[in-house]
Amino acid sequence: MTSIITHDWSLTPKEAIELQQELKAKVKIEPLTKPIQYIAGADISFNRGEDTVYVGIVVLKYPELIEVDRALLIDEATFPYIPGLLSFRESPLLIKAWEKLTIKPDVIVADGHGIAHIRRFGIACHLGLLTNTATIGCAKKLFVGTHDVLDDEKGSIAPIRYKDETVGVVLRTRKGVKPVYISAGHKITLEQAIEVMNACTTNYRIPVPTRQAHLVVNELRRGELEVE
Repeated sequence: MTSIITHDWSLTPKEAIELQQELKAKVKIEPLTKPIQYIAGADISFNRGEDTVYVGIVVLKYPELIEVDRALLIDEATFPYIPGLLSFRESPLLIKAWEKLTIKPDVIVADGHGIAHIRRFGIACHLGLLTNTATIGCAKKLFVGTHDVLDDEKGSIAPIRYKDETVGVVLRTRKGVKPVYISAGHKITLEQAIEVMNACTTNYRIPVPTRQAHLVVNELRRGELEVE
């Protein structure tokens, strides 16, 4: 799968915002075109105050959620952490990991937001365009919008509303724990994103794809894994 966009990563924050405004028109929130065979989780880890970044993408067979491929790397972040511009810090590194994969997934789950973003262009949207792949945002915190009180039962959802539009949902993945925040990134509908994330939820708060990626990059950061 070939990227449908290319652009320079040497941008100022102002230029990055302008690029988000331009690229959001290319995002397609539409049904998946084929069954999911493989799903991936993408995540990074770093030590606070350092620019060294530990990057990982873990590919799982779907719906069994058995790992079939992974790509890891250690690199340097060149863009500062700025809320709303996370993608410009993380995406160029995740794309390097993407290029190392032997098995390319049908869906990528990003540890961040899709269109539930102040400019409707979170990291899941950006990764979707860069890889020409369906993407889902699965975040641990709400970024924009509001929602009603969520029921405590596993599988409960509440729409996230922002500027009179539903941009995602809050999803309770386990009774008695904090929810996650799901939004479509590219080439998938919100309803399908919810269905897929429910299918990827086991006994933990975080769905398996991003949980596995999170575990792997932290093992890499601690020196418990080596980059192949």
